[in-house]
Parts: sequence; C-alpha cells; structure tokens
Amino acid sequence: MRLKILVSQPKLERNLEQLQAELMMYPDITAAVFPEGYLHTNLSLACELAARSRTLLISGSKNPKDRAVIINREGEIVMDRAKYSGYESVKEEGLLITPILCDELVLREVEEANSPRTDLFVQPIGVGMFSEEQFDEWVAKAKEIASRHHAMVIGTSHADGSFRGSEVSLPIAYWIDRDGEPLFISKCDVRSRVVDLRTKEITVCEPAVKEDVS
Repeated sequence: MRLKILVSQPKLERNLEQLQAELMMYPDITAAVFPEGYLHTNLSLACELAARSRTLLISGSKNPKDRAVIINREGEIVMDRAKYSGYESVKEEGLLITPILCDELVLREVEEANSPRTDLFVQPIGVGMFSEEQFDEWVAKAKEIASRHHAMVIGTSHADGSFRGSEVSLPIAYWIDRDGEPLFISKCDVRSRVVDLRTKEITVCEPAVKEDVS
C-alpha cells in the first residue's frame, strides 16, 4: 500500500487557506499533517475538506484550549483529545497513529509500552523554536522516541509566530525513521514536503499560497 503524507508548515491563519490549496495541488496524498492549533475552530470545514479530498487530516484545534485532532478520509473525527490529557492512538490506513501535541514531546514521557505498538507518532507543533538549543533538544527527543519505540515520528510547526513574544522563531519540521535516523530535518525552510512512507522518497513542494506583494 502506498502511503504519502503531506507535512505542511502554514502561516498562522484562521480559514485553512493553505490546507485547502494543498489538498487541491496534491490529490494523490493519503494524509496531511498540520501544526498545533491550525484547525482553530474550523472542525466542520476540516471534516468537509477531508471527505471531499479523501485525505486523513492530523492536526490540532482550539476549543478554546489546544486539542489533538485526527479526521479520517470519510470526514469523521476519530480523535479529539485535550492537550496534556494522556496519549491516545487510533488505527487509520493500516497504521496505529499517536499524536504528541507540541511540548508534550518534552514535558510528558511517551509510555514505554504501547499495545498494540504505535507505528507513527505525529507531533503538531505550535510556533517555531525560540533558540537553537531548543531546536536541537526537540529533534534529539524525537530521534530518541523513534528509536525506543521503533516508530516513525513526523513533526511540523507554523511558518510564523513566536513563543510568548520571543524575538527568535525557528520554524521546524522533520521525519524521523524507525531506527531514530532522520529522513529530513527542516529549520527555517517552510516549504511543505510530501513523504512516501514506503519508498522513503521526499518531494519538496512549491508554495501553495502565493505571497501578497501588493
């Protein structure tokens, strides 16, 4: 089975513009990963887009606090859990998927045992890293989780915005293989990528939403 996942780093936006544009640009993807809080309060629209495009969506909403959200290819919400409430997994497209919301990566230890074992951890991240040290720490933690659980880890942040007004914001995205080795690590390169879980191919995408230069 061919599993192609879009890993997107959109700007902070309220109406899912980049999601809509990229679903049209890449109709052959199986799933799309967007940052923490990206869906905002637009769950109805996200469900409609997932069903129309037959695409699994993994992201987060604000209701009003951050929540991990997975919407299947039929447009049904199959996970909607509060941040810091403990990990949950769902099986979709033959994979057991476990979301890790943003700093849950470093504040909450992923359970030593998953039954059945997780195939893919997905980390929707809010905004960019506030230092090079934080960037390195989070990537190292993702590698450690991948290696310990023999599971892939995919993470992505928004392209803009900063943590608590920090002057530094380093957008981050990555795909770590089951052995803890990175397949790609992106820092301050906010282009989306389509990753093929079977062939390990990575396609760097052209911007779906054009900059307004007027």
